[in-house]
Amino acid sequence: MDPKILIERLRQELPPVFTRKFICKFLGGYLTPGGLANMDCAGIGPGGVRVGKVVLYEKEHFLTWLSRRLSGSVA
Repeated sequence: MDPKILIERLRQELPPVFTRKFICKFLGGYLTPGGLANMDCAGIGPGGVRVGKVVLYEKEHFLTWLSRRLSGSVA
């Protein structure tokens, strides 16, 4: 699937804010919560806001990060 099409579909279907667990399940295992946590700690993840025990991601920020990752411009 074309990454641009995927990003547009996600833009339409994702809620405005979501957890690591939610997005990993939503993407069918492409990412894991632990993998996202490791990338965030290394400064190469989508970044998020910790609220209690969960990290929340804002949709547009996450999609920008994912788009770069899918295009190969981010390791």
